[in-house]
Amino acid sequence: MKQLILASLVAFASQFAIAQGASVADCEARAVSKDGKPLAGAAKNAFMKKCTGAGKAATARLSEKSAPQSECEGKAVSKDGKPLAGAAKAAFIKKCVQDAQAAK
Repeated sequence: MKQLILASLVAFASQFAIAQGASVADCEARAVSKDGKPLAGAAKNAFMKKCTGAGKAATARLSEKSAPQSECEGKAVSKDGKPLAGAAKAAFIKKCVQDAQAAK
């Protein structure tokens, strides 16, 4: 089963490489984890997007929209100084972003 998935990924990557040039093949070769094992699944997809630059436009749009959110994430701490998590963090960030947009 793993061989079938790997073969289909290689076939897809080779077709993509033809359209994008040799950089995809380069990225395929570098798609390994810290312990030397080949990346797979979402980790490999994320690496490939970053490596080939396919996600640069989407990342630029997201960074423009998420600037207030990233600022709010840094402020999401409880009264005793511990980082918020879960629903409390989500509610804090939502309110913080709304306040930041209202201030503009």
